[in-house]
Parts: sequence; structure tokens; C-alpha cells
Amino acid sequence: MPAGPGDHGPRLPTAARPAKSPDLVTISDVARHAGVAVSTVSYVLSGKRAISEVTRNRVLASIRMLGYHPNAGARALASRRANVVALVLPLRSGMQVPVVMQFAMAVVTTARTVEHDVLLVTSDEGPAGLRRIAASAMVDGLLLMDVEMHDSRVPLLRELGRPSVLIGFPADPTGLTCVDLDFHRAGAVCVEHLAGLGHRRIALLGAPAAVYDRGTGFAHRTRNGILDAAARLGVDTVVRPCEEGTAAVRRELVELFERWPDMSGLIVQNESAVGPVLATLPTLGRRVPEDVSVVGICPDQFAEQASPRLTSVPLPAEEVGQQAVSLLMRKVHGEPVPDATLLEPRLTIRDSTAAAPR
Repeated sequence: MPAGPGDHGPRLPTAARPAKSPDLVTISDVARHAGVAVSTVSYVLSGKRAISEVTRNRVLASIRMLGYHPNAGARALASRRANVVALVLPLRSGMQVPVVMQFAMAVVTTARTVEHDVLLVTSDEGPAGLRRIAASAMVDGLLLMDVEMHDSRVPLLRELGRPSVLIGFPADPTGLTCVDLDFHRAGAVCVEHLAGLGHRRIALLGAPAAVYDRGTGFAHRTRNGILDAAARLGVDTVVRPCEEGTAAVRRELVELFERWPDMSGLIVQNESAVGPVLATLPTLGRRVPEDVSVVGICPDQFAEQASPRLTSVPLPAEEVGQQAVSLLMRKVHGEPVPDATLLEPRLTIRDSTAAAPR
């Protein structure tokens, strides 16, 4: 039939026509058209994760049909997103900066796989800083570190209504999205290992006093896990904060052995103290592990490089960072997420622990 006035040949079905200029087609448009999550489109584009051939072909077909071009500027304009997340990491006294930066690097590298940059906020501004960041159009969501048990930022997070994830747990995580190592269980695992070797008197050399004084969550949760497990297993336990430096470590060890000459187990949750503890014990007449067994809660690199190699519960910085970014992206895209993600600790037995001396 000939074309009538106003007809210009056959029309494409609605689903086959771009609904907007190709320059303004977003990754969300592609995901909606292909019937997949935004993260799936991102993985197809980046090749960072295996996607089934069927799904990959469907996504690529949608990209071609919609004329999508992965241009960050056009995506941000069309979606009204900044493609930036804020990592709020106040640098405070007692923090082990090299360890903290492992978490930060995991966040940065993971964010890049989903085409987001990271704004690192290190000033300790508390709620006012959060309000300032959230009120701007600079970021799509917030990641918070160094979470305290009674963190002054938490009430504001509940009010802001902006996507946010905490790397750490406050005392009351209701209404929040949190991810971290299960530090309570990590402390218990250390006690269970030492008790299983026959050690009946153990001590925790923990973070500097400032970390406990401001109520930092990981330190308190570890301490509580150690005390709970020790009470359950009938193990005598003492917890002592430990400042940085060989002199401070030596002072703590001398005082511990004066109190308990037969103490035979140590748990160290202070990366800067690992080396000094292992170096000081022999100077006090205690061999490791023949006289004193030592367990660390620290990154694997500290444990592997120690002499002797340290039995430890590692800090899964990379996994925590990946989980935090994944949860935040799901919230940014309106997807449901679990309130709590606790990573199970794993104990790696090396050369620093052995049966208790008889």
C-alpha cells in the first residue's frame, strides 16, 4: 500500500526506538531495556565479572538498539548523578593509618569498577561535615569509617535520607546499612584457639587508649568477644590498651608478667605492637611459642613478615571495601540491601602458637 500523507514508511516498534537522544541514554536505560540490574550492564562493559553469554548478548543488543555510549559526562547529566561517592574517614589519634588505607584503597578500586570516583574526607567534622557533603550535589552516596559505638553521626544519617553504608557497627545499627569483620567473633576465635592448646591465662594487648576512650566499635567488640569466650571457657583474661613504641610494649609486658608470672597466651590487636611484642618477649626470658603463644588480629602481611610468623585472624580489607561499595551502589539504584553484613573471621595457624608449657 503506498504511503499516505504524513507516512514515511514502516515504523519501528516502540521498544526498538530510542526514547531519547543517544547522547542522553544512560546505563539505567540500558538495564531497564535489557531487563537486568545496572550492575550487570556495568560488568558487561568492564569485563570485571563473568556474565552468562545469554545475558551478555541481551545487554549488548540493548546497547546497540538504544545507541548507548558510555560517556561519564552524559550519564551524569542524564541521571542527575555525580558518579562520585564520599568516603568519610576522619584521621584520629591511635589509628593505624597504613591499615586504614588498605580499606580506603579497596573502596577506591572497587568504585572504579562501577564507574565511580571517591571523594576522601579526612577532616573530623562530625555531623556538620556529613550535612555539608549531603547538602551538595557532589556525591551520590556516603561511606563512613572509624565508626564509634555511640557515633554522633548516626542520628543524622537516619535523617538525611541519602544512600549510606557504614564500615563498622555502632551500638544501635537500626535503620542503617553496616558491613565489617565480625570482631566479636574474631576475639572469641583467638581465645578458643589458645584455650584449645591448654592456655589458662591470657591477655589482650589492644589498641591505644584513645581508641577505647572514644568508643571505637571494632576495639570494643573484640574486647567483648574475648571476655565472653574467656568466661565461657574458664580462662583468666585481662585486657590492656597499648600505646605505640617498643618502650610502651615493654612496659605493658613487664607489668603483665609481674601480675601473672605464668601467663602463657597473648592476643595482639595493635599492628604497631606486633613486632615489638615478638622482639621483647625473648628479652624477658619468654620464648615464642615455647613459653608464650601469640595470636594477632591484623592484616596478613604483618603476620607473614613477623618472626616467628604470627598465628592470626586477618583483617579482610579488600572484601570489606568491595562489599561496602556494592551495598552503596545497590542503595543508589534503589535496590534492597541487608541491614547487617558481618564477615566470618578465619584463623590462620602459623609458628607463634603451641601447646601451653607444663
